[in-house]
Amino acid sequence: MPNRLNVESSPYLRQHDRNPVDWYPWGDEAFADARATDRPILLSIGYAACHWCHVMAHESFENPETAAVMNRLFVNVKVDREERPDLDAIYMQAVQSMTGRGGWPMTVFLTPDGEPFYGGTYFPPVDVQGIPSFTRLMQSVASAWATRREAVNATASTLRELYANASAPLTVSGDLDAATLRRSASALLGLYDTDAHGFGTAPKFPHAMALDFLLRHGMRYADRAALDAVTETFLAMARGGIFDQIAGGFARYATDRAWIIPHFEKMLYDNALLARLGVHLAQCTGSAEIERITHDVLTWVMREMTGPEGGCYSSIDADSEGVEGRCYVWTPAELREVLGDEADLAAQAYGVTAAGNVDGRSVLVAAMSINFVAARQERPLAEIEARMESIRARLLAARLLREQPNTDRKRIGAWNGLMLSAFADAARIFDNTRYLEAAERLADFLMGRLCREDRVARSWIEGGSLHAGFLEDQAAVAAGLVALYAANGSGETLDRARALTRAMVRDFWDEDAMSFYDTPRDHDALITRPRELTDNATPSASALACDVLLQIASLDDEPAYRRIAHHLTGAVAGPMREHPIGYGYWLGIADRIVHGAVEVAVVRAPDDPGIALLTAVRQTYVPNLVLAQGTGSESHAPALLRNRAPADGRATAFVCRGTTCDLPTWDPSQLAQQLRGATRFVAD
Repeated sequence: MPNRLNVESSPYLRQHDRNPVDWYPWGDEAFADARATDRPILLSIGYAACHWCHVMAHESFENPETAAVMNRLFVNVKVDREERPDLDAIYMQAVQSMTGRGGWPMTVFLTPDGEPFYGGTYFPPVDVQGIPSFTRLMQSVASAWATRREAVNATASTLRELYANASAPLTVSGDLDAATLRRSASALLGLYDTDAHGFGTAPKFPHAMALDFLLRHGMRYADRAALDAVTETFLAMARGGIFDQIAGGFARYATDRAWIIPHFEKMLYDNALLARLGVHLAQCTGSAEIERITHDVLTWVMREMTGPEGGCYSSIDADSEGVEGRCYVWTPAELREVLGDEADLAAQAYGVTAAGNVDGRSVLVAAMSINFVAARQERPLAEIEARMESIRARLLAARLLREQPNTDRKRIGAWNGLMLSAFADAARIFDNTRYLEAAERLADFLMGRLCREDRVARSWIEGGSLHAGFLEDQAAVAAGLVALYAANGSGETLDRARALTRAMVRDFWDEDAMSFYDTPRDHDALITRPRELTDNATPSASALACDVLLQIASLDDEPAYRRIAHHLTGAVAGPMREHPIGYGYWLGIADRIVHGAVEVAVVRAPDDPGIALLTAVRQTYVPNLVLAQGTGSESHAPALLRNRAPADGRATAFVCRGTTCDLPTWDPSQLAQQLRGATRFVAD
């Protein structure tokens, strides 16, 4: 018999609607029950693509005996962290404070007032290596609640102090200057794995935001080590098992140092961040391989992650047939069954062996370059390329006949905003109309389905209701619209971005605390109002907010927006310098503040739309580019375009940094030279 979760819109919550656990969704009803029965709340937070969430569900939540203990001792509440990042942030802070680590599934015990007093992550069904079984843990917590209430209240009180300290007004924490940026770049390179590439050992995460900062830094200072680190890491990931060699798209992370064995779940946000990095890295290096990989990611998003109504899905699960990664791995016999005589070529190219690398099966990798394969086969390169394209298509068709991992089809505002930026940048830089159409369709979906007036909702799913949005949703969609404006020059697009930005400041900025909060002023009252400044798998919401504020400030000359962004970036200057891996997106914001935006206005003439000038812009890597295009007389025209006119009937470009501008030019080669001069070899 279904429990209360069967009417929820979240695919993750509905995965648990047949559990014997008497689950509540988060809400007043659960807390009223807890107060009426004087039972603590057992809060379980996870998400649809989470492998260990599924493991704990199968082991414990589907077990009638375990569920009986849960139902007798606690009021049980299930939360989808992707729909409620506010709750996830609040209670993750508590778990990390109590245990020194965090993750999902997250298990937290709360008082009937919602205050945490004990927590952890995954708990096994039996005692394992010092970790208590879930049942034994529950009995201990319930005993403490019944017989040691003072100790429970003391722990809750300590955590109240933690939340109070975290909401204090923000102040400047360090110098925001070029020296800080150089020190951060040096620290990142100190973490760089020169053998296997990326940062650290294992598990290994992409860290796309840190790589983006190193790309900016490397180009600005002609730092070969930084540029090599970015390029080598992107290619190592693209050639490894973390990249889906036949369908496209990156997995969440690699479980090994060499990027071979992925944790197989695919998240929209990872692919949005990596695709945008790939666009700029291809622009910077001219690498055909990097551009091909980036196209593969974007094509995969359009093919497998885009709903018929519009908008991009959240994630694809790691598991199928009850086994992580089962859909993606191959044996030599399976290759022969699908490919026949071409199986040996595929095995060579993708590293498939009889021994395998995962339980006797092989995760596909780019085991050798296509040039090496051609030389080894003693065949022309063009022939091998054509054969590999055919092999890839046939393997994908065969893989689709297998049981597929579940797809979480809810559309999350923030992640779609990140994807909008990736599509828009790809459209502009690759001069690709297909990506521009995808970006414009996505923008229309977001404004039509996910926005209520000037506020962005958190998520949308067919047949479900909208969930209230958070700062990251508002900021990411606004930033995506600014990126789209740079690609299409549409005043309507810019007006949408302006409206969302004004609402973001109105509803999320607090002048007394001198900070943005992650929840709006009209949000449900919680035990604290969350404010997360660290970049995690996605950019900090405050960093995203500063990004869009600085871009609108450059376009429209908004000093109030600059003031907010400068203050907040100064507030994280200290931790950004000491722990740069956790502040990758912030470092990009700091680079924009320290070195300034490169503001480019392309003013069209009646008979010259400025295509040659725009081509020069798209062919030149400019990390802090703010681009406006138009006649300057449009009602939507930004200040960057106004009072500027084309020269001698020709489209004219104006390049400025701060209050300093180069001479106007209608010569594309001179414009490219100005852009390179505005970007590289900055003297401190």
